[in-house]
Amino acid sequence: MDEKILDWVTLAEKFSQSGDSKSMRTVAREIFELDKNSADGLAIMAESSLYLGNVDEAESMAQFALSVEANHLRGRLIAGGVAAKRFALLEQIKTFDAVIDDVRTELKALQSQLNDFQRKLILKRREKTSADEDYLKQLDKKIFIVRSLLFKALCWSANGLYLASEPSQASSNLLEASTLTDNDAQAAELYSKHLFLKNYRDVSPTQAKDSARRYNSFFARVVPFTHDRRDFDTERKLHIGYISPDFREHALANFLSPLLDSFDAENFSVTCYSAGKKDFVTEKLKAFNVGWRAVNVNQAFEAARTIDEDGVDILVDLSGHSQDSCLPILAHKPAPVQICALGYTASTGLGAVDYFLSDKVCSPERNTLDTFTEKILRLDTCCLCYAPGLIRNMPSVELRAPVLKNGFITFGSFNNFAKVSEEVLYMWRAILDGVPRSRLILKGKIFSIDDGKELVRTRLRKISFPLDRVEFRSYSPDYLEQYADIDIALDTFPYTGGTTTCEALYMGLPVITFRGKTHGARLSSSILAAADVKELIAASPMDYVKKAIQLSRRKELIAAYHVGLREHVKGSALMDKQKYLHELEKIYRAVWIDCCRSTSNKKFNSFKL
Repeated sequence: MDEKILDWVTLAEKFSQSGDSKSMRTVAREIFELDKNSADGLAIMAESSLYLGNVDEAESMAQFALSVEANHLRGRLIAGGVAAKRFALLEQIKTFDAVIDDVRTELKALQSQLNDFQRKLILKRREKTSADEDYLKQLDKKIFIVRSLLFKALCWSANGLYLASEPSQASSNLLEASTLTDNDAQAAELYSKHLFLKNYRDVSPTQAKDSARRYNSFFARVVPFTHDRRDFDTERKLHIGYISPDFREHALANFLSPLLDSFDAENFSVTCYSAGKKDFVTEKLKAFNVGWRAVNVNQAFEAARTIDEDGVDILVDLSGHSQDSCLPILAHKPAPVQICALGYTASTGLGAVDYFLSDKVCSPERNTLDTFTEKILRLDTCCLCYAPGLIRNMPSVELRAPVLKNGFITFGSFNNFAKVSEEVLYMWRAILDGVPRSRLILKGKIFSIDDGKELVRTRLRKISFPLDRVEFRSYSPDYLEQYADIDIALDTFPYTGGTTTCEALYMGLPVITFRGKTHGARLSSSILAAADVKELIAASPMDYVKKAIQLSRRKELIAAYHVGLREHVKGSALMDKQKYLHELEKIYRAVWIDCCRSTSNKKFNSFKL
């Protein structure tokens, strides 16, 4: 590459990292002044067009760049980006996989050149000449550009892999990407996403805890708030803060109203710290008798200072490592006591988070699996309290089970298909094999894309799954009404359903689940136990198959579930707001007392010293 063009490409990459798409176009024009057919200039123009939403132009420019230089890395990267924008999932994955392999090879070669040159300088025992300095600068620029391309390819690829139900590979790509940026906040965000996706497949307890703990290292330089002036009175009224990016139309909304409308206002006050988008659900939540503040996770220190100045005693994070995580705010320790609850199913790994809210089914005290860096708080009932209605009016239940009119059993799963592991597919195949003429309905975003359906068909063919008995349904707003077409819902594992399980029960469907070994693998079991339908909980994968087959043979029981399950669930502990909040507030008071005693002991020991 010409030296002047290299300088411009380096500048373009810096503009790309700062999000300045228009300046990238300016750089491309400068390159065209040097070489009107430059593949670099064309690819930079294509990348800028992609960011600006001009997909057709991006495709045209990328193809032009590749006609000039067939294997141009940036041109191929942008071609993959165009495929992603057009939901051409198969092409997107194939393109990014090839680009990642080639960019890694190029980066390895450049780093080898750099190491060899530096080794020669040492062996020759001479000072670097100006020519040496120039050569090293050129190498550094090339390495910077190629590392940046690899970073983008890994991040963009992860999005496609997740949609294609390949969470393990997506998680690995995000982990690698987190090592390729010098931006600490960006690296922490990518590592956070990596941790989130690891929950979709089995991970050993040791690996799960070690991986989570490494997240804390991104905040090693953070100086936490000290709360020296806080009133550590064990009996005073406590200020509870709930923080989340999801006070909006989101699955979390199904579990929020108990926290906001059923609390003991004499002994607790509540403030919500919203770090996400606003919509009609946000307005409904703001109508509760609670404080409300907007915070920005990209300004973590300022957000933490606001929470500290508000005098929050117990800060409850409701998102964990899910999208737009608020954990960078909690890293500053804005409240004396910090808890992770509801929106995440595993350890945050963040040292500033003291506790994780679980229950006696998800995390039994006799459970020897040590996967959390936080102390576990166990509710007697489920860690969730289901309270639908904030997002939409719940449709009525179709009281007549489909089997009564169809003459055959229809199984179904509306879970995110990324949760469907190979073991789950084998269990579903065994269930269909054991129930003649039965069918399986799968519904989700992946089935909204032709390539997505083909990817799933390919997976199913590999294990001889009876494709002629499977129906794919794309995502649609009326998904709850479509439960009327299903007799029995089948849960996923090791990442079980949460909202999906609650919704299926509320729509009158029995849900078969397998009780695993971790909090996330037991969440559906906890929900079913709280809903008083423990008979649907399997103790092993084979028991899961057995229960599904046995239930399919009892048409009268299936019919009874469809007729009476909603009212049964409404009267159960799963939807008992008062009981849930009473128990939760007892926990809040207990951890506050522990905090006060700990603070008192620290002050006493400091005084003795």
